[in-house]
Amino acid sequence: MEKAKTALSQFVNGTIGGMMIGIGGCVYLSCDNKYIGSALFSLGLFTIIQFGYGLYTGKIGYLPLRPPKYGLECLFTLLGNAFGTLIDAFLLNFTRIAPAISEKAAASVETKIGDSLGSAAILAVFCGILMFTAVENARMSNESGGHVEKTVGTILCIMVFILCGFNHCIADMFYIFVSGTFPKAAIYLLVVILGNSVGGMLFPLLKMLTDKPFGKQ
Repeated sequence: MEKAKTALSQFVNGTIGGMMIGIGGCVYLSCDNKYIGSALFSLGLFTIIQFGYGLYTGKIGYLPLRPPKYGLECLFTLLGNAFGTLIDAFLLNFTRIAPAISEKAAASVETKIGDSLGSAAILAVFCGILMFTAVENARMSNESGGHVEKTVGTILCIMVFILCGFNHCIADMFYIFVSGTFPKAAIYLLVVILGNSVGGMLFPLLKMLTDKPFGKQ
């Protein structure tokens, strides 16, 4: 019973996190200026960090540092993220802004799935690195009381991944759902999830080879 309650909590927190990323995706699609849009998108990750919601790309990097059961937390968070972005997409499709954001999302998805899987994976790895960096920066900033550093670090990591064209699996879920392109984007999405996971774990694994691994600075 306790395990079921824990799994439900992780799923619900993931759902809220997915909804916040969907809102971030919505504002990005609504902005003509990509720099402003990328900055506003960071609201999604900022609220996830600030309120303790769940985000797969923010959690998976810690997998090498946690007990094996932590893998289930990442899985339930991912499922919740997917459900949260689906809720956003479903509801937004009943609104007056649906045609505009759906069109932009569809164009973005077509570009992404038209890419080679190798390229998509590499771009996802870089995004995973940035997501771990944002979350770890927030953790360290909370410990030191550096609230400005937490906010600036979150915004910068989000802006860089968007402006560089890196692939983020949860944001892409929202774009795919809101544009109705899921079936043909399924393989692409699996590749990006894998790439984000590798990218998220890369620096923690490399830091294990140093005299100051994460968590022991």
